Amino acid sequence: MRTTLTIDDKTFSLLKEAANNSGKPFKQVVNEVLLLGLDQLDKPESQPYQLQPASLGKAIQGIDLNKALHLAEYLEDLGIAAKLEQRK
Repeated sequence: MRTTLTIDDKTFSLLKEAANNSGKPFKQVVNEVLLLGLDQLDKPESQPYQLQPASLGKAIQGIDLNKALHLAEYLEDLGIAAKLEQRK
């Protein structure tokens, strides 16, 4: 399809230089650059994930946190044993 575009001088010179360096025709370079630009419109820039730390406060006196860890390990072991039993 033919159309008329108004391209600013700086963009034109960059496109012309890219065409000369690649050995491709000018219109092919313009089409490739347009397609690359359109692809980027669909993909927003990703933002690095940043974790916001939050204080959970101090442990309440009289509560043994080691017991909670032992309970978690025990429940995890039960889950693994159940999965292994299903394989038989």
